[in-house]
Amino acid sequence: MRTLWQPGDSSVADYGQSIYSDLRFWKEDVEGSIAHARMLGATGILGNEEAGRIIDGLEQILAEGPEELPNDVEDIHAAVEFRLHELIGEVAGKLHTARSRNDQVATDAKLYLRRRLDRLAQDIKGLQAVLLAIGTEHRKTAMPGYTHFQLAQPLTLGFHYLAHFWALQRCGRRFEHAGEFLLTCPLGSAALAGTRFPIDREMTARELGFDSPAPNALDATSDRSWALDIAHATVQLDIQLSKIANELVLWSSTEFGFVLLGDPYTTGSSIMPQKRNPDVAELVRGRSSQSIGDYVAMAALVGDLPLGYHRDYQDDKPPLFAMLSRTGRLLHLISGMLGSANWNATAMKFRAAQGFSCVTELADRLAERGIPFREAHHLVADVVRASAPKGEPTTAAMRSVLGDRLTDREIKELITALSPATIISNRQSAGSTGTRAYAAQLRRAKKLHAQPGFAQIA
Repeated sequence: MRTLWQPGDSSVADYGQSIYSDLRFWKEDVEGSIAHARMLGATGILGNEEAGRIIDGLEQILAEGPEELPNDVEDIHAAVEFRLHELIGEVAGKLHTARSRNDQVATDAKLYLRRRLDRLAQDIKGLQAVLLAIGTEHRKTAMPGYTHFQLAQPLTLGFHYLAHFWALQRCGRRFEHAGEFLLTCPLGSAALAGTRFPIDREMTARELGFDSPAPNALDATSDRSWALDIAHATVQLDIQLSKIANELVLWSSTEFGFVLLGDPYTTGSSIMPQKRNPDVAELVRGRSSQSIGDYVAMAALVGDLPLGYHRDYQDDKPPLFAMLSRTGRLLHLISGMLGSANWNATAMKFRAAQGFSCVTELADRLAERGIPFREAHHLVADVVRASAPKGEPTTAAMRSVLGDRLTDREIKELITALSPATIISNRQSAGSTGTRAYAAQLRRAKKLHAQPGFAQIA
């Protein structure tokens, strides 16, 4: 294997090789080198002719693509330098004046991650668009809501998926916040203490689209907190995607029957002809957990390192790159599953009325009549116990418990009101599932989604 220094034992050299991971940011490495070469020429550290030859060679490498870069080298920096030497000769060695691979790799990674986060933001927006479509189409489709995975209160399918919309809005915001720490440029920090050459760090930072140079050379080459921030945001997003996938697994079961997943996202059984397994949702649920392991590995890797560059940092990028690639795939799969799902409104409406899920409405209406809510709660619990064999509040149970407080006509009116549609429409507090409140929430979500980025939820 070709190295920039002494070759040493080949097995040891192979063990330290990172070129295959580094190739992800080959383009950023070349772009950073072009900016550095321009700065060397502009400051007179290199002559204009030398700087021009280096820049021409680097631009040729950009045009060629990564296929022409050698892969029998230690890392991407060596690959670019060896290829540049093949193209322009010995002057290629002057490119490394006033910089180190330590500030190079931090710069390359930040440039790559800025672009990768832009694509990830588009994927999050894409899934949010699917959720908004469900939220619009199913704004009146009743379904049961759950707490403790027990029937709780009726709501709508649109309301349920709008909850996921807001969670994704926070996820997008986390990535934006993490991305803010990618806007200081490490290039020019050299190994750890800067350089004696009269470089112009403002120039290179500006050319590469950074806000400013990193203020401290030692911190710039030591810091990997920005990588951990992105990894943490990725874990949060994957946890949210796992929740959505888990719901699809449950709701597509015979016991629920709420949704029929599209054919591309289900598989059959090798022995049972009737099976329609939600394999893709199960894989999304399972593989999202891998990001937690990757995050823990990264945190453990950087946690005990003193200031200064360490070779351990070579291994911070593969898990992060794997997380981002995996998460991008998961976003597309969840979008596809939801976008092609066929919802069983009849089954959801039927289940929404089961298990006494409507009786909170009864307690609320008793409280409106002046009965303290805690007492109303106990009274309704008595109604539920007396009605248990029927599975829903009965006139007899209501009369037995509330007969001294309500007339038969009032009891009949209350029982009539205990329907999912009535209950859903009556919840009008801000953020609720009620018709007017939900319409306002949906408008707000669509307005935020139409804006660039992920505005913070006030």
